Amino acid sequence: MSAIRTIDLTKRYGSHTAVSEVNLTVDAGEVYGFLGPNGAGKSTTIGMLLSYVHPTEGTARVFGKDVREESVAIKRRVGVLPESCRLYDRLTGRKHLQFAIDAMDADDDPDTLVDRVGLEPDAARRPVSEYSTGMKQRLKIAVALIDEPDLLVLDEPSGGLDPAGIQLLRELVLEERDRGAAVFFSSHILEQVEAVCDRIGILVDGCLRTSGDIEVLKSDTGPAVELDIEVDVLSSELVTALESIDAVTACTATEGGVAKANPAVTVAVSTGSAKAKILRTVEEYATVEDFAAEEPSLESLFDEQVAEAKR
Repeated sequence: MSAIRTIDLTKRYGSHTAVSEVNLTVDAGEVYGFLGPNGAGKSTTIGMLLSYVHPTEGTARVFGKDVREESVAIKRRVGVLPESCRLYDRLTGRKHLQFAIDAMDADDDPDTLVDRVGLEPDAARRPVSEYSTGMKQRLKIAVALIDEPDLLVLDEPSGGLDPAGIQLLRELVLEERDRGAAVFFSSHILEQVEAVCDRIGILVDGCLRTSGDIEVLKSDTGPAVELDIEVDVLSSELVTALESIDAVTACTATEGGVAKANPAVTVAVSTGSAKAKILRTVEEYATVEDFAAEEPSLESLFDEQVAEAKR
């Protein structure tokens, strides 16, 4: 059974369509990255999954339960870190956790949660009004982890975190995935998404433009690897030899100029495993002066989908 499954999920506000016919599936034991520019409809979609907002059309199910008809049962299995969440300034971090544990009738140890998210014990006993933005975010993450949820919904979870906090967040997400939980991860920071997500979906203007395995989607944007090899001398024989390699999809030669002191060949390759063979081939005809490899990025995939949607 899927952790999340939507069918033609749609939300309209008057004449404005915020989310249009979104179909997506998130399985248990995977991290799904939900991406999109500001105003794409990500928060509205998350709101419908959590039954904060009711769909205009279509359906959303969490663990097979309809989000409108069985929202109470669903919420018992979901841990949520919303993009904006207000804490009580006068309460300590520990009391926030104890209150949430009691409200959920869970048996978590607040001190264990404090330690897990990297809050110091002394800080946990201070009022939240004394917390930095990063400390508050760590506390919110701890609340989301209470009672080992089967689904974690994280909306911009790295907000306010320092590099150490971001690394800890990544570790927590992967730990939850390995425990068998599904993680629905929305973020503007593509590097973080790429570091933890198994699959992604890109939402633009309310429409899900693409969804699938990150590496497969990236490979669809261009060659698996593009090699830029500077050499001491160019020859037509070198270019012909490179073009004869099965994995090479394109090869261009350029003379040295302002950007490069040496002539160079740029080789597009369909598989990264061919890099060594290409370099050996170049060395049969010239001396390699410099070398760089560029692989497709999640950023290029994201930019391509946004640009296509605007055309």
